[in-house]
Amino acid sequence: MKRAHIVYAHPEPNSFVAAMRDMTKEALEKDGWQTSMTDLQAIGFNAVASADDFGTRSREDYLVYPLEQRHAWQNQTIDPQIAAEVEAVRKADLLVLVFPIFWYSVPAQLKGWIDRVFLSGVFYGGMRVYDQGGMRGKRAMVVASLGGRDYMFGPGSIHGDLKDMLKHLLQGTLGYVGYSVHEPFFAYHVPYVDNTERTGMLMKLFHAVENIDSRPVLSMPSLNDFDDQFRPKVAQASST
Repeated sequence: MKRAHIVYAHPEPNSFVAAMRDMTKEALEKDGWQTSMTDLQAIGFNAVASADDFGTRSREDYLVYPLEQRHAWQNQTIDPQIAAEVEAVRKADLLVLVFPIFWYSVPAQLKGWIDRVFLSGVFYGGMRVYDQGGMRGKRAMVVASLGGRDYMFGPGSIHGDLKDMLKHLLQGTLGYVGYSVHEPFFAYHVPYVDNTERTGMLMKLFHAVENIDSRPVLSMPSLNDFDDQFRPKVAQASST
C-alpha cells in the first residue's frame, strides 16, 4: 500500500487552502494511496525550536540544536509531538505540503514544523544529503495558494520565477533531505476570483494529484558529481 502524509498549514478552517487539502486527500485515495494528515493549527503545533524540545541534553551549558536533535532521538527523549510527526513522515512514501504562500515563503508554523521535525541524523547529516539523504526513495510535492496572478511570475515578469523564490523549500529543504520533488501546484489570485474559478483550480489540482506518478520531478544535485568536500568533480578534472 502506498502511503502519503499531508501537512496542512492555514489559520482558517474554511479556507480555499483547506479545500485544496481535502481535494489532495481525495485524489490520492482515488489513486490507491493510504493517507494520513497533520493539521498544524488543529494540533497547536509549536513553531519555536528551543531547548524544551529535548528531555535530556548532551550538553546542558550550550545549545547546538542539530546535535541535540540527534542525541534526543537516539535516546528517545525528544518532545512527543516531534516524535509523532517524525514517525508519520518516515512511514510515508509521499509527503505533501499544503499552505498559502506568505512573503514568498511558508507560514511560520510550517517553517517551525520543518525546523523541529526534519531531524539531523534522521533526515540528513554529513554526506547524507540530496540523493544520499535520509528521505531518498521517497517523494514530495508542494500545493500552495497565493494572491498574485499567474502572469506576474516567470521569465520577464515583475516577480520572476516563483519556483526560484521557493528554492529554499523545494531544493534547500525537500531536495536536500533526499526527496524526489514533484513539480509544485500553485493556485493563483485566489482571494479575488469567483467560486467558478476556484472550482476550476480545484479540479486542476485533483487531476494533478491523481496523476502524480507521471508528474515531472525537479532537477536536484547528485553527490556523484561532487567530491567528499562537495567540490565539483568537473572543476577538478578541468584544472588538472
